Amino acid sequence: MDTKVLERAMGTKTLSDSVLKALKDGIRGQVIQPGEPDYDEARKVVNGSIDRYPRLIIQAADVADVILAVNLAADEELDVSVRGGGHNAAGFGTNDGGLVIDLGRLRSVQVDPARQRAQVGGGATIGDLDHATHAFGLATTGGTISTTGVGGLTLGGGIGYLARKYGLSIDNLISADVVTANGRFLRASKEENDDLFWALRGGGGNFGIVTSFEFQLHPVDTIFGGPILYPLEKAKEAMQMYREFMQTAPDNLYAFFAFLIIPPAPPFPESLHMKRVCGVVTCYTGAVEEAREAIKPLRKFGPPLVDGLGLMPYPALQSAFDGLLPKGLQNYWKADFVNELSDGLIEQYLHYGPQVPTIHTAIHIYPIDGAAGRVGKDETAFNYREAKYSPVIATLFPNAADYEKNRQWTRDFYDAIHPYSAGGAYVNFMMDDEPDRVKSSYRDHYPKLVSIKQKYDPHNLFHINQNIKP
Repeated sequence: MDTKVLERAMGTKTLSDSVLKALKDGIRGQVIQPGEPDYDEARKVVNGSIDRYPRLIIQAADVADVILAVNLAADEELDVSVRGGGHNAAGFGTNDGGLVIDLGRLRSVQVDPARQRAQVGGGATIGDLDHATHAFGLATTGGTISTTGVGGLTLGGGIGYLARKYGLSIDNLISADVVTANGRFLRASKEENDDLFWALRGGGGNFGIVTSFEFQLHPVDTIFGGPILYPLEKAKEAMQMYREFMQTAPDNLYAFFAFLIIPPAPPFPESLHMKRVCGVVTCYTGAVEEAREAIKPLRKFGPPLVDGLGLMPYPALQSAFDGLLPKGLQNYWKADFVNELSDGLIEQYLHYGPQVPTIHTAIHIYPIDGAAGRVGKDETAFNYREAKYSPVIATLFPNAADYEKNRQWTRDFYDAIHPYSAGGAYVNFMMDDEPDRVKSSYRDHYPKLVSIKQKYDPHNLFHINQNIKP
């Protein structure tokens, strides 16, 4: 490790030998420092453009380890990054010269099929959750990629395939176990520490480290869904059709619009490999006959280049696109909320969407209406219940030399659609370069969040996030 890198890793805080010895003696998990064999692998995050060197990485084995780590950070005045599933594109799961509290070992999932509930470790992924719940024919709202961390997804809101039927992830959260900035262990629910529970449901990682989540589950086993793709020449009509289609779509149906490059792999025919197209990815929970009827307009339009709709286990759809998002790709994201797919917004998509730069890039428009839109605005910290869609431009690419070019393209695309914005954005889709948007993403909930932050984290120990300052 060269001198400059070592300086970044060691930071400005000196940790005495006695502090380090006490830490290693007290931790059941693993303590990793710069120069040790596991350090370079342990410091990596999903976004390959982020290259940071923490002073310490604590891979917690249990809640006691998390409490010890939080107390260490407070006593030694170390910056703290909390890493759950490790899927955050903004790089909040690492830092230079501070402490990383890695929850990756806390990934157990315990299912109570009689009560239709699941207790989920703070380091679990959606894949872990789906694996455990699917054995009982159950599921809860959990994103669209199985490698996503349950913790980060949920604390930001939790948009996913089941959102129109069963609400956001936070709408299915029953309770959370939290280690706060002063090292206390609290249960947050509607009955206990209800202010903290309100803030956790959309307020991000500002209020403590959630070591366990309790979710309501729902009967979801085999779904009818998959991608249906159209030629770019039909993109305008396809977006207009999708807009009309979603206005009357039943809650059982989730469908997001996308511009994409067809991957050069099965099940796509070789003649279509690397072709730029648009399309809709669907998930219908319910009877097959109802599903076939509900998606008829999607099949009638076109004709489609690819009709990949069919019956499949719910976890198969959740993991279908994992291969397009391997760890280590360069990432740059921008996002918004919008109330409608206006003609003006569609025109901007028609300009930028066909320029999608790589097979890994996600130009998606996620619906957040249905059951998610019927939850009262003030019931949770998540504010934009009236917004109908959450667009994201997630530009992912393998070559670091293309970073500036792709970041500028993403920003230009965002600048073109932002005039049609409802105001804020889904915090899970935001990078670390727009702190001013945090306040607009919470609107009139922001003062209450500041008050709750002041109560549970008055010194802003947990500030490496979409930060709400006390």
